[in-house]
Amino acid sequence: MMAAKNNNSILRGEMLLNEPMRRHTSWRIGGPADRFYKPADIEDLAEFLSQISASEPLTWLGLGSNLLVRDGGIRGTVVATSGLLNSIEQIGDTLIRVEAGVSCAKVARFTTRLSLVGAEFLAGIPGTLGGALAMNAGAFGGETWELVESVETMDHAGLRQKRLPKDYQVGYRSVKGPAGEWFIAANLRLKTGNGELAAERIKALLERRNLTQPTNKPNAGSVFRNPPGDHAARLIESAGLKGYCLGRACVSDKHANFIINTGDATASEVEALISYVAAQVKERFGVCLQREVHIVGDPV
Repeated sequence: MMAAKNNNSILRGEMLLNEPMRRHTSWRIGGPADRFYKPADIEDLAEFLSQISASEPLTWLGLGSNLLVRDGGIRGTVVATSGLLNSIEQIGDTLIRVEAGVSCAKVARFTTRLSLVGAEFLAGIPGTLGGALAMNAGAFGGETWELVESVETMDHAGLRQKRLPKDYQVGYRSVKGPAGEWFIAANLRLKTGNGELAAERIKALLERRNLTQPTNKPNAGSVFRNPPGDHAARLIESAGLKGYCLGRACVSDKHANFIINTGDATASEVEALISYVAAQVKERFGVCLQREVHIVGDPV
């Protein structure tokens, strides 16, 4: 149970109990979270964190993409940032400040209107900036941390820090930094350029994504990281697994590195399919695929 510290300040956010996580994940899958808190803003988030026990398990949630919540749900508290930590502003000629709840697609569109270029690839990431920072998300050859000049974090006590890229070990879909801190905002450095051409690039990238990915089906983006010198989708397709299903979870016949929910799939079906695909690729090609999707929560 969540133990509160002695603090009389009134929280302004919304607390939901036993909230079904299928309402908040792009796979439309997930058991209930014990507690689900939607902060009103960064100050309210800090106040909330200052009031709860340091032992309270926290799970941070953006748009719920790249995430599989098991059928037994999540113990502790889910902190939802999407649509709440949503400030984005220009703070210098080529510098913007973006809070963690802003969608990556919104960042891409915002920069083109300022005639800033370099963030177009973010339009292809179906998540928030906070999630993109946490995993160095990328698309169409670009990666999030290539743009980062500094980040703002918050710890379990609600204390804020400003940190620089040198404070983190950043790799392919991997970010390691100070323990017990979560991203709440970042300053991104862009380049001046032609905003109209950048907007056209975004349009072309999205058209390409719609042609090659199952954007009309519940999914969580790429399931596996690309192994060095190869593509997970190629290996999965070569293993004959395009369209393969376990229950209502299926490998997309449009893009083999996507697993789709064809209708009321369970997390256990998706997780079993992930394991099966990895095992088949290992058996046939000797390649150990590493998950890009994060799995959280308890089984039933």
